[in-house]
Amino acid sequence: MRKFLLALTLLSVSASSGAFAQQQRSGTPEEQKACTRDVQKFCRPVIDQGDFTILACLKEHRSKISTACDQVLKSNGQ
Repeated sequence: MRKFLLALTLLSVSASSGAFAQQQRSGTPEEQKACTRDVQKFCRPVIDQGDFTILACLKEHRSKISTACDQVLKSNGQ
């Protein structure tokens, strides 16, 4: 689960800055792709508040996130 949360955080950072290229990537490319838009759309205000905050945000907006991202959450026990 920590790997998944780190992947979400890195996705958020990559979409908002160039720092991502210097950081180690985690999670599968498919997981990253599945949730990138949802994190940017629904969780942009909390991107800098940590992994668990982003996860909570995605869960809070679960009825609105993409089916693919919802499946990533489910497959990671969320």
